[in-house]
Amino acid sequence: MEAVRDYTVHIDDKKRITLRGALYQYYHVKEFQNGCIMLEPRELTVPDSISGKTLEDMDRAIENFRMNKVSIPIDLSDF
Repeated sequence: MEAVRDYTVHIDDKKRITLRGALYQYYHVKEFQNGCIMLEPRELTVPDSISGKTLEDMDRAIENFRMNKVSIPIDLSDF
C-alpha cells in the first residue's frame, strides 16, 4: 500500500501529537511492542435504538426502586 502522506511529528510536553489535515475527529489507537502506532478512524453515531440488555437493566432498577431496594442517600452538600 502506498503512503498518501509522509511527515514527521514530535510529542509535546503533554505526550500528544498533532495529525495534519485529519479527516476524522476520533481514532482508535493500537500501540505495538516495536513502537509502531496504528490509527483507525472512528465515527461516533447515535444508536438507532436502546439495546435489550439496557432495557432489562432499566426495568430491574425501577422494580428495585418500587420495592424500596435502594442505596443510602449520598451526601452532596460538600460540593
